[in-house]
Amino acid sequence: AVLIGDVIVGPRCYIGPCASLRGDFGRLILEEGANLQDSCVMHGFPLEDTVVEVDGHIGHGAVLHGCRVERNAMVGMNAVVMDKAVVGAESIVAAMSFVKAGMVIPPRSMVMGTPAKVVRALTDDDVAWKSFGTRQYHELAVRSLQTMREVDADTAVAPDRGRIAFDTSALHTPKS
Repeated sequence: AVLIGDVIVGPRCYIGPCASLRGDFGRLILEEGANLQDSCVMHGFPLEDTVVEVDGHIGHGAVLHGCRVERNAMVGMNAVVMDKAVVGAESIVAAMSFVKAGMVIPPRSMVMGTPAKVVRALTDDDVAWKSFGTRQYHELAVRSLQTMREVDADTAVAPDRGRIAFDTSALHTPKS
């Protein structure tokens, strides 16, 4: 990941590989337990804070530009959330959606499309599913800190090469 300028990262956050956090125009804040996954872009709007609140969950390749993602909300893979938009607490922005500048998404809403529109209210089961996925990123942050180390590149694959070992009994499963 690359962090530039005024970027504040809270405890228990996970920032994935190739993420770009550019606090060169406005402050970026990842509050406790937030995760910003691989290849995400987070960029500030001039003189404004761009915020992912507690347990916010930002999927691979998403773009956040000058917006706010409230507590325990999720922005799906490759979605875009524009300037001064607010993703309400415990809401989900579907993958590939485009949230226009200034849109305010009510709490516990499912939004999708280009431009994004509220399609329904979220159920307790929906929010529990999202929260479970976020907890896996909390665990990944801890595991990464405990196990990551710099290594030399292999020139050939060893015949007895092991695999990463972790508890797979509680893996997150796609919601149908």
